[in-house]
Amino acid sequence: MTVSFFNQFISPTLLGIPLVMLALLLPWILLPNPSPRWQNNRFITLQKWFINSFTKQIMMPMSLGGHKWALLLTSLMLFLITINMLGLLPYTYTPTTQLSHNLAFAVPIWLATVIIGLRNQPTHALGHLLPEGTPVLLIPALIIIETISLFIRPLALAVRLTANLTAGHLLIQLIATGAFVLMPLMPTVALLTTALLFLLTILEVAVAMIQAYVFVLLLSLYLQENV
Repeated sequence: MTVSFFNQFISPTLLGIPLVMLALLLPWILLPNPSPRWQNNRFITLQKWFINSFTKQIMMPMSLGGHKWALLLTSLMLFLITINMLGLLPYTYTPTTQLSHNLAFAVPIWLATVIIGLRNQPTHALGHLLPEGTPVLLIPALIIIETISLFIRPLALAVRLTANLTAGHLLIQLIATGAFVLMPLMPTVALLTTALLFLLTILEVAVAMIQAYVFVLLLSLYLQENV
């Protein structure tokens, strides 16, 4: 029983062919395309409002050089939200519960921000490794600590997203299993457990959206430091 709880995180296969790429490409198919009409439907209007609000909030603190990243960060935000929300449906696979996938999202963008900082303002970028006024005896240790904290950023991004989504999925499955087992034995307790499961599902919907937002927000803060 314990092992079966983690089967939902195994990459699905069909005739020996991994379906990971299908799970990664499906969200883009579900997103509606803008209509050539003057007046769009409500869903497209809501989508445009969300994209405009998010882009404005992320890009406002940045200089003009960072505005080139608006399309990439907004697309990543929509992609992560769609994947996380689809993963809450029954019998679905969530790629963002895999640490390797989240590292594939975090490492290239983080590395690009670091390279941009070293190319555009190398003195300022390297200055983060040694704060002003540091005692001479602490300089070697502080440089090592700041370097480690710099390289651990993408790992922290990936682990945060993976841990939150994995814990939520496991908790939902545990409570659902408990409600199913208790139904013939203690119906009243099973109904209370089902109500708890409903509330937890609503919480997980919020977590799925918040974690995607936090992931992109932290990437934008790293970009803001180097632009």
